[in-house]
Amino acid sequence: MARWDKAASSPIPDWFWESIETEAESFTVEVEECEVFYRCWGDPSKPAILLIHGMYAHSHWWDFIAPNLLDSHYVVAMDLSGMGDSDYRYAYSGSTYVQEVLAVADAARLPNDSTLVAHSFGGLIAVKTLNVAPDRFGALILVDSGIRHPDDPAPELPPPGTRAAIYPDRESAQARFRLQPPQPCDNEYLITYIAKTSLRPEDGGWTWKFDEDLPSTLSNVERKPEDFTRLGLIPGFKVGLIYGQNSMLFSEKTVTYVQALLSGTEQHTAESIADDVIPAVAIPDAQHHVFLDQPLLFIEALQNMLVRFSPS
Repeated sequence: MARWDKAASSPIPDWFWESIETEAESFTVEVEECEVFYRCWGDPSKPAILLIHGMYAHSHWWDFIAPNLLDSHYVVAMDLSGMGDSDYRYAYSGSTYVQEVLAVADAARLPNDSTLVAHSFGGLIAVKTLNVAPDRFGALILVDSGIRHPDDPAPELPPPGTRAAIYPDRESAQARFRLQPPQPCDNEYLITYIAKTSLRPEDGGWTWKFDEDLPSTLSNVERKPEDFTRLGLIPGFKVGLIYGQNSMLFSEKTVTYVQALLSGTEQHTAESIADDVIPAVAIPDAQHHVFLDQPLLFIEALQNMLVRFSPS
């Protein structure tokens, strides 16, 4: 990664440069005839974390998060197929994504007490993975991800914007980068970094690292309350929530609903669910893309929850 703005007068903080300059090893594992890409940081003898990105994202979204966890953990981040540097498929499904998560965990030799940390769509895939393989991981931290309360209306979001399949140069492509779902972000250097790592060359131009056919061919990704409830029935399994206090996708009503489901009940309120059972941390001044809005607060919250989930 070129140091595009690393100067004494740069407003970009030193911790960011130190993070993205921390080297990771890259690997692939084959899943249903596609190569699934993943990267690893740190000492594999330490407790392990597997990071799963959201829709249209990729493992580089964690580049400024993962290195800050290495004092205590070994960290792996993957690219779901159709996104990042993983292969594209003719069609995508939640069940295939489950197999990808399990394959990466096995290829990276992650122990069965490892923690899944998953943002947005990645959280849905993590929940489905645990329904298939409840003994494969020891904990799950959902990042602005869950299932909306039945009485909570869906937010009105604009449809995803159209884009040219191929841009003539990297600069014009990068200028077109937008977060999905749309939101402002004050940390422009993080948006710049994500945009730079989201592009790949193609046919003499540049295009984004995701399959445009992904949304139209995706199946088996319905969010079901019973999938979340089953997690609460796994003996000794630990679950926590980190979310943006201003997220339009994760209201307080949804927080209590998800807490209730994850406690192993089907009630629509979590008034009786203590925070020490299903801890939930709201990151102030953050929206859905929590770790872009407040990266240091997110890292602190994640570190604290990992300590909380560590064996005593």
